[in-house]
Formats: sequence, C-alpha cells, structure tokens
Amino acid sequence: MTSNTARRSVPGFFLAVGVACLVAATFGGHLALGLVTFGILAACSLALVLLGRRSETYQGLTEKAPDERFARIGGWAWAGTGIVLTVGNLSAFIGELASGRSGDPYFWFVATAAITYIALVAFLSRRT
Repeated sequence: MTSNTARRSVPGFFLAVGVACLVAATFGGHLALGLVTFGILAACSLALVLLGRRSETYQGLTEKAPDERFARIGGWAWAGTGIVLTVGNLSAFIGELASGRSGDPYFWFVATAAITYIALVAFLSRRT
C-alpha cells in the first residue's frame, strides 16, 4: 500500500460506513436518520481529504511505515479510543441494569473488551 493509498483509504472508509448506515437506516424505515448519518460521515471524509493535503500529523499517521513519534501518537489514540468506548459501554450496561433491563448488548461489548484486553496482554507479553 502506498502512502497516497493509505491517505485515501481512511476517508474512503468513512464514506463507505456512511453509505452502509444510509442503506441500513432506509431498510429500517428511518431514511432521515440515514441521510443525517451519511451527511456527517461524508463531511468527516471530506475534512480528512482536505487535512491529508496540509496536515503533517495526518500524513504522518497514514504513512505506510510511520516514524516512531507518529507510531506512538497512533498507539495512544487507539488506547484512548478503547478506554472511552469501554467506559461508555460499561456505563450503559450499568444503567441498563439499574433500569431493570438485561444489559444486552452492552454486556457483550464489555465482555469482548475484557477478553480482548487479557488475550492481547498475554500475547504481547510473550512477544516482547
């Protein structure tokens, strides 16, 4: 994958997810929600295309082999994203339980995060 391909694949992914959301929402009878979701993701895609031309950070993160600094920034960003998603799902799970509901599907998100964390710690500790 060339550096230019990597820079285009991220906005392309956002656009593809936007189309998938539009189609899913349309089939589910929520065309307006699908259009809003597609519009937001299309705007994000456009912003990334424009950033890709000017932003050293974006270019560094989407290189085929980023230097040590950008690799570390990307790792921290993924770790932060994982923490936010795990805490959000855990909060939703607890809120569902407090409301008298079962907590599905939040339970499965939290369980998957916990299992993935333990498996990766075990795998990476043997590898390094």
